[in-house]
Amino acid sequence: MVENLRLAFRGIRSHKLRSFLTMLGVIIGIASIITIVSVVEGANKKLEESLIGAGNNVVAVVVSDSDGFAYDFSRGVPFGFPPVSDEAIAEIAAVRGVVSVSRCRTRNWQRVRCGSVALQNVNVAGVDNSFFTTAACSLVAGRGFSDEELKNGGKFVIVDAAAASALLDTADPLGKTLEINGEPFVIIGVVRAKNSEQDEYESINDFYQQQYGENGLTVYVPCAAWPLLYGFDEPETVTLRTESADRMSAAGRAAAEVLNRSVTNEALKYASQSTSEDMGELKTLTNVIRLVLVAVAGLSLLVGGIGIMNIMLVSVTERTSEIGLKKALGAKRRTILNQFLTESAVLTGVGGILGVLIGLGLAAAVSVVTTLPFIVSVPWIVLAVAFSVAIGILFGMMPASRAAKLDPIEALRRE
Repeated sequence: MVENLRLAFRGIRSHKLRSFLTMLGVIIGIASIITIVSVVEGANKKLEESLIGAGNNVVAVVVSDSDGFAYDFSRGVPFGFPPVSDEAIAEIAAVRGVVSVSRCRTRNWQRVRCGSVALQNVNVAGVDNSFFTTAACSLVAGRGFSDEELKNGGKFVIVDAAAASALLDTADPLGKTLEINGEPFVIIGVVRAKNSEQDEYESINDFYQQQYGENGLTVYVPCAAWPLLYGFDEPETVTLRTESADRMSAAGRAAAEVLNRSVTNEALKYASQSTSEDMGELKTLTNVIRLVLVAVAGLSLLVGGIGIMNIMLVSVTERTSEIGLKKALGAKRRTILNQFLTESAVLTGVGGILGVLIGLGLAAAVSVVTTLPFIVSVPWIVLAVAFSVAIGILFGMMPASRAAKLDPIEALRRE
């Protein structure tokens, strides 16, 4: 085998241009496959970061209709939804993969005023002491709610950075007063929220803010202050964070199942509003596209295989006397067959390696131009090189078999 490899590489060096042209179909095919796979994997990663959030893994379980759409509380408070019990929260927290759980109430399209500035379409959320941790929101100024404020409903508010910018002309919103439904609240903190100019969602919270609020503006009040604003209790939204994005859908469904045990409303139920389910559908679509494109690129490998077969037939003709001499000296058919199959496999294997390198280079260039993540898929690289070698063996079989069957006397006579 070592001698066959040495002869194969010597043959490539002896006919550099011919070898390169022979490998060209394989190089193009493998480079296309590696580029396609890398770009699609990068697109999937970009979708995951944009829709799910880069490492946030947050799921909202909300009151939803039969089609899975979140219930609009402007239609009234639905019956049959008792307060979420501590026992239910504990059971959800015990679900596999769940890191933390919180409760909140949310009203969209609310009127908020600060001095002469009034906004009509702001989200107002009544949150508990674990909401900001669970929802992956970070405090950038001021402080959070104290246990006393959360328990007794102090008239304090935390705003997101977008709301602070829209409502206030000052860089320091702390201590300022804003009105929610006519009730004054003092700003004690600012949390990081989605920048309206960004294309990515930092958390599931950002996704819903952008969908239902005015440029994603949200203000947060203690959960105990909710009745002061709206005079009654509404069904709570349960937010949970999982250890990984893969756990989001399953954890959301499990949480909805726990909450629905106490629901008596037949038209509305709790349902998970995780964007990871939409992400799964999008990834399925992109994976199908990837397979189609890889299949198309694979056609060039077949063309390359035909080129390999052609050049190996030429090689057999050129080396007829060499084959005859080897057989006259006692070389067996299997020895001649292995020699030519090795040459064919080495030729396509080298082409496959060059194709991988070119494909990675093209994928890196696409990543720079499009800002998609550059992802190297090692299994696909191994598969591509192995497939290129298999192409060489498959299409080299006929020329190798022809060489092995040559009659030594006839072969020597052709000299």
